[in-house]
Amino acid sequence: MNAPDVGVAAFPARLADDVRTVLAYVPDSCLAPVQPFEVEVEGEPLAIPSRIYNDEPEPGSERLLTGTQRLIVQCLYSRHSDGRIRQRRLEQMVSSSEPWVVPYVVQLAGEYVLEILEAIGRGLPGLAVPGSVQRRLYGEFISRNGAFFARTERRVVSYWSCYYRRTYEAFETYPGCALMEEFRAAASERAGGGLSRHTPRGRKYRA
Repeated sequence: MNAPDVGVAAFPARLADDVRTVLAYVPDSCLAPVQPFEVEVEGEPLAIPSRIYNDEPEPGSERLLTGTQRLIVQCLYSRHSDGRIRQRRLEQMVSSSEPWVVPYVVQLAGEYVLEILEAIGRGLPGLAVPGSVQRRLYGEFISRNGAFFARTERRVVSYWSCYYRRTYEAFETYPGCALMEEFRAAASERAGGGLSRHTPRGRKYRA
């Protein structure tokens, strides 16, 4: 993607060879990836591009990749500038139990495409189930990345207020609100305590 190290830094070090294999399939772009956001996954720092602009690989070429490599492709293109591509790639990765997939999903939960929020909700049925694999995965990540999650919550509120307040008069009816509540509950369960709230609560938050 014209900057291989950006792609490698977006995944755990043990996947570096797989990432480089994937990047060989990714067409170059004349636009550089947008400045990455930083998170921690299982004690390892990752720097994930906020946006990429590369065209998708040729149809059928991904069949030559391993399952892990295809999952890396899905994650990378979930950062694409085209919301339809982000949604399609998300739908193919959201149910993964790999911890390094989690920040890609949580980042998408803080973006403005309603269909993506709905796809996350459908793809994480276990998020609301105490003790489930999905609840543990997301709870662990969020409890270790509190500042990142706080920014995500604020973005959810901002996008609701800017784009969806007429459709969802009360914030608590907005799909992004339900996701944030489940993420927060998962983190609280994992950490053994409450997590600070950065979203509104109560019927007063209406248009």
